[in-house]
Amino acid sequence: MTTTLKRELRDIIQYRNAYLLAFSATTGYVCFGWEIGLIGGVITLPSFQEYFGLSSESASARASLSANIVSVLQAGGFFGALFSSYFASRFGRKPALITSGVIYLIGSIIQSTAGIGTSSAVGLKVLYFSRFFGGMGVGLMSALVPAYVSECAPRAIRGRCTGCIEVSVGLGNMLAFWVNYSVSLNISPGQMQWRLPFIAQIIPGALLVFFMLFQPESPRWLVERGHYDEAAAALAYIARKDQDDDAVVLTLGEIRADFVGKHRLPLLTQFRKMGESKIIFLRCIIASIATFFQQWSGTNAINYYAPEIFAGLGFSSTSSALFATGIYGVIKFVVTCMTLAFVIESWGRKRTLIYGGLAQGLMMLWLGGYAGIHPGQGIVPATYVSIVAIYLYGVFFCLGWGFTPFVLGSEVAPGHLRMAAMSLAAATTWLFTYVIAQITPILLDRITYGTYLLFGVASLIMAAWVYIFIPETTGYPLEDIKYLFERDIILRSLEDAPLGWIFLGKRRAVSVEELKAADILPTNSPKDISEELRLEDASARGHSLRTSNSQGCDDPLII
Repeated sequence: MTTTLKRELRDIIQYRNAYLLAFSATTGYVCFGWEIGLIGGVITLPSFQEYFGLSSESASARASLSANIVSVLQAGGFFGALFSSYFASRFGRKPALITSGVIYLIGSIIQSTAGIGTSSAVGLKVLYFSRFFGGMGVGLMSALVPAYVSECAPRAIRGRCTGCIEVSVGLGNMLAFWVNYSVSLNISPGQMQWRLPFIAQIIPGALLVFFMLFQPESPRWLVERGHYDEAAAALAYIARKDQDDDAVVLTLGEIRADFVGKHRLPLLTQFRKMGESKIIFLRCIIASIATFFQQWSGTNAINYYAPEIFAGLGFSSTSSALFATGIYGVIKFVVTCMTLAFVIESWGRKRTLIYGGLAQGLMMLWLGGYAGIHPGQGIVPATYVSIVAIYLYGVFFCLGWGFTPFVLGSEVAPGHLRMAAMSLAAATTWLFTYVIAQITPILLDRITYGTYLLFGVASLIMAAWVYIFIPETTGYPLEDIKYLFERDIILRSLEDAPLGWIFLGKRRAVSVEELKAADILPTNSPKDISEELRLEDASARGHSLRTSNSQGCDDPLII
């Protein structure tokens, strides 16, 4: 353990610029997590319900209004994510991220002042608008951050850097949960009791805008726009090396070669090119499939409606339900940090998704069985086991499906289509987060324990999908991941899967090294592409010859 901690400390020092970049960008996901964790607790506060007239409504009308207040954020997030590709491709990742932070700040300020000087009915409409507007900012962040971080992080720590997303989500969730609990306990019922959580969420938005001012633009976006000197400077800053260092020169050459003939593709062209071949389509759609599955794991059902779920397990008071929710947030945050530090790079993407999916599915199946056998609200010994099962679900979700889909999706998408693929994946996330936010109260009311069984079975299906169809991407440069999908995808996926050899027999997939060696330029390629590739190759070979002791492509700092 001591040796591991020393190695982790050494890595943090060596890669400190990359970690700082990831920390700065993923502050946007603190906003994301805060928005998700905030509203579920706020709408349970009697002061909020009384101010907006919810307390006088029937139970069904109150449930419908609560679902609308929760889900309108997802509607804004969907459109923000959908348009993120245009803004990121046109203006760059960094300016688009800063803009998303400004939009979020404006939305948060309006949320915190909703209803001041107006009637409760008008105030409720203002709240709807402000959550939609702020959701557009969060939607932009949700698509931009994974693409930006994956394009900047050295491959040796790319999983951790992109995995900081879920740490940030967990931190935002946890802070929002505890702010809700604190105001319910320490602030007397009134406007400030429910306004303070909205005011507090301004802080992470301001930090995102401030931190991003000092970070470089994505080197891959700079190469795409033809700004090679700026791209070299960005790579050198991230790797903490000189611009003429082997790692920087070789990485820049590989990126330039990957973008040959693909510079400045219009947004519609990017989406059209996503279907130019089966392999390209598969690589682009994996991120959307993974985030679709993530939403059907049930995580946001718990995030949004945890107070109601804990109340159904026997927590009768609002403060006790919020306290239990706060504990859930702490557990998720701590486990995410541990997974990020010790699991994501050692286990890889595939195993975390498989093990996490199986375990979280079993926890949901237990909850469904408990709710079916014991539909009342009385406390029995199995109640405590069920509460532990919810906490364990949070543990296993953070182990795999919490952030690995973002890591995997941003890695497998082609470089020239990455922003389009991630914007589509983020839009999928927001669309089905909206669906889950809308249907969870209905499911809990009508099919009760079947809600947990649905999420449990979905988690098992998710694990099976990864086991059969997703190869391991850990340790490969972004420009080499394409070879994982060239041939024998299922064979390669089973080779990388736990006990996959049982299904393979003597069959083996063609290795990445063999595919890379055979990847020569077609003879009918355009002359300008041939010439550019020739120059890139000559430049890389010449630099390698000048430094015979170079680590070359094995340098862990190569991005």
